[in-house]
Amino acid sequence: MNVPNASQVSSDFLYELKKETADSHKKLESLPVSASILSPDMKIEDYCHYLGLMLDVHHQTETVVFPLLTGIIEDLEKRKKKKLLENDLEFLNCKKETYKSVFENTAMSVPFAMGVFYVIEGSTLGGRFILKNVTANEQLFEGNGVSYFSGYGDKTGSYWKSFLNVLEEYEQRFNCGDEIIKGAVFAFESIYNHFLSTEE
Repeated sequence: MNVPNASQVSSDFLYELKKETADSHKKLESLPVSASILSPDMKIEDYCHYLGLMLDVHHQTETVVFPLLTGIIEDLEKRKKKKLLENDLEFLNCKKETYKSVFENTAMSVPFAMGVFYVIEGSTLGGRFILKNVTANEQLFEGNGVSYFSGYGDKTGSYWKSFLNVLEEYEQRFNCGDEIIKGAVFAFESIYNHFLSTEE
């Protein structure tokens, strides 16, 4: 009998995680509000609207998810994005005064929270792709108004790989892949519903 080594188990888990969240991911990207920031004719009001929605997401993530992951992800503080979103919105004169709740279930286990964070960090990686489009707008000049989509700059890829390593090790240690996947699906569905509720 062949017994898979640790790296094989980890690779299988990440593959399963990506597969199980693929439909939810595509559904979210298919929404008009998601597509608007990838349009060659992106309007600033659509951009501000998207940033405002993501501020809701990151405000609740930093309030609910981050405390559960303290001590597990060593560079967690460096991964906060709320302030970046606030700065971008302020530059664009689209300051947001109140937050909407995105996650109905806030009583999360740590593995479930890891799954939610997988989606949040994944959006940072995708943001580097979106950055190319939004910076084509003449109102977003010299890096102003795009700090959120700039992510971790040139370190975005290495930050993503570093998180995946932590995620793999955590799943392997506690054998909690199903709970992580549930958290990731929950995050995609919650953000989808949040975006959908604002569609006209």
